[in-house]
Amino acid sequence: MRILHAMMRVGNLERSIAFYQDVLGMSVLRKKDYPDGKFTLVFIGYGPESEGAVIELTHNWDTDAYEQGNAFGHIALEVDDAYVACDKIRALGGNVVREAGPMKHGSTVIAFIEDPDGYKIELIQKK
Repeated sequence: MRILHAMMRVGNLERSIAFYQDVLGMSVLRKKDYPDGKFTLVFIGYGPESEGAVIELTHNWDTDAYEQGNAFGHIALEVDDAYVACDKIRALGGNVVREAGPMKHGSTVIAFIEDPDGYKIELIQKK
């Protein structure tokens, strides 16, 4: 078994695609409209789905926003340098919500950003 993808509902598909492509450097791997169900699925990631987990962005055509709830935590991405990544993400219009630095009660350097829908993304610096 392996993890295939994590699904997130998004209110504005084009805005979300732009964030994951332009700010985080992912590529759209596939996109399909489902007119009968009035939704679109976009799979986006850093490489082929056959080689790693990706994110599924689900856009229901009649829904502009979602409530996040309190069950979802975050997606984690490994970065070479969390400090540099935060600077780059901020320069590209991304929202850094926790600056890079050692995690509480530990030494791993982390940071948190938010995507356009408010989903948290943790940046974990390579050791």
